[in-house]
Amino acid sequence: MTKAATKGNINVTTENIFPIIKKFLYSDHEIFLRELVSNAVDATQKCKTLLSAGDLKKVTGDAVVEVKIDKDAKTITISDNGIGMTDDEVDKYINQIAFSGATEFLDKYKDDDAKQAIIGHFGLGFYSSFMVSDRVDIITKSQKPKSKAVKWSCDGSPEYTIENIKKKTPGTDIVLHVAEDSLEFLEEQRLGGILNKYCKFMPVDILFGTKKEMQDDPSGEKDDEGNVKQVSVDVPNIINNTTPTWMLQPADLKDEDYTNFYRELYPMNMEDALFNIHLNVDYPFNLTGILFFPPLKKKMDLQRNRIHLYSNQVFITDNVENIVPDFLTMLHGVIDSPDIPLNVSRSYLQEDANVKKISGYISKKVADKLASMFKKDRASFATLWEDLKVFVDYGILTDEKFAERSQKFYLYKDTDGNFFTHEELIEAVKEVQTDKNDKVILPYTSDATIQHSFVSAASEKGYKVLIMEGPLSAHVVSKLEQTHSGVQFKRVDSDIIEKLIEKDETETSLLDEKQQETLTPIIQSAFPGEGYEIKFAAMSPSSAPITITISEWMRRMKEQQAVGGGGFQMFGDLPDKYEVTINSNHPLTTHILGEKNEEKRNAIAKEAADLARLSQGILDGEELSAFISKGFKNLHS
Repeated sequence: MTKAATKGNINVTTENIFPIIKKFLYSDHEIFLRELVSNAVDATQKCKTLLSAGDLKKVTGDAVVEVKIDKDAKTITISDNGIGMTDDEVDKYINQIAFSGATEFLDKYKDDDAKQAIIGHFGLGFYSSFMVSDRVDIITKSQKPKSKAVKWSCDGSPEYTIENIKKKTPGTDIVLHVAEDSLEFLEEQRLGGILNKYCKFMPVDILFGTKKEMQDDPSGEKDDEGNVKQVSVDVPNIINNTTPTWMLQPADLKDEDYTNFYRELYPMNMEDALFNIHLNVDYPFNLTGILFFPPLKKKMDLQRNRIHLYSNQVFITDNVENIVPDFLTMLHGVIDSPDIPLNVSRSYLQEDANVKKISGYISKKVADKLASMFKKDRASFATLWEDLKVFVDYGILTDEKFAERSQKFYLYKDTDGNFFTHEELIEAVKEVQTDKNDKVILPYTSDATIQHSFVSAASEKGYKVLIMEGPLSAHVVSKLEQTHSGVQFKRVDSDIIEKLIEKDETETSLLDEKQQETLTPIIQSAFPGEGYEIKFAAMSPSSAPITITISEWMRRMKEQQAVGGGGFQMFGDLPDKYEVTINSNHPLTTHILGEKNEEKRNAIAKEAADLARLSQGILDGEELSAFISKGFKNLHS
């Protein structure tokens, strides 16, 4: 006997479901499809579970979820052959539980943090359909023997209708009657894009229309070369990969499997990943995934959001802040965990114990992988170091445990292309590069081309010059000094070569103190304004007559302030301050001092000062133009 249609009212305190749904998920309307397809997948998988438990004797229909568009009727239908529902179950799960979830949702999330919530957590997944619909129908039939089909309809108000209908096969159809302001979702390309984003790796086949595929001609007709002709045919379009690589056991995978998966995730990437880390843990939390190290070519690629977060193969977000350690957010890949609380604000995530454990686990896995690569094949590891160093440097600055673990594989590279661990480096340089205070000085360059003259001078002294490039270098050398006592890093252009590593021995100056006092105002007047501190040093006559440097301390403060951190923001913008060292043993110095013509003497001093500033890239604008113009005039004067 067919049950007549009955009406009912849902016991909720709100007058309409639309304000709940649209207020809290307004900016993310497309999420409705993820929620409904996820529900359909769950319903399909429940059949397998109940069969295994003996609660079902058989299941009718294939394990597939289908999404269909009817532009004329303005409907989207999500169909499954899953467990289905009886009329009592519809009343329980749709009319009661879901709406009580709506009330809980409202009570718990009254501020902007609600926008970060995952609506399905509250049993509201189905009701996300009202974000895009004027009316929603549920047509369902339970897999239980002798079940009758039921149709439930609601326009988003507390009033609904429910009736028995005819339905051949068990399962559920969700029919969305799309609202006028959401007609974009009736476009095949729009809906296909959402399915590809959220449902690409769901564990049940998802069918969406058809696609063209080349197959052998059924007639068997052959071409001129004797091969069966190929014809284009329409075949079912299964949009997802139900067994993504991260769900497989690492022992069953080859390198090419990871490469192919990386290309599947990022089809627009021109370069393959350097290597990957397969995550697989089931205690004290559940986590699977694959992280890929992309080539960065010495640059900090600030494009984050390339790690996709999944929960049981359902895409959730590509914002993994607070879940993945900050220094690893530049990686690519997938993390899948049902244990990450997806329904809470970002500030809550920072304090969640499970999230902290997961973040710590990922950091340790990365450190262990790098240590293993270093130990197994140091030469190959060294070839990757320029790309890895960006991650590692960022890691030692932001993650203390990672910083500690990194000592097993951290490498220094010198300007000759040699690589050293910290212990190897100290052993190699301590005899030559220990200063008078028994501290090992480690000269480094941030740009060997620009600082070429300083690098050459240091190399001629027998010093090893390290390459420390990138925006983090000032922070990194400070961190390394804290980690390793008894060492000090100094950039090669932070002082004249004679003072870079201070020894007890000193050169004899050709100028006495009185001569230096006489020469100081002459040189000082050759430089513009303040910010240039004049000092003298007894250097080799072959060294430059005037050398401009910025002290290591001042330059580090400015660089750290520029990229943030270091505690130097309190000083405001630090002024440019240069140290001008006059070589008291250079012939030009004595020539300037001996020149009696004041105008000519000042002109020589000015040209020498301009050349020194030009060598440091601080002669610019009008002064640079005048200097060049004067130089050209001198060529034909």
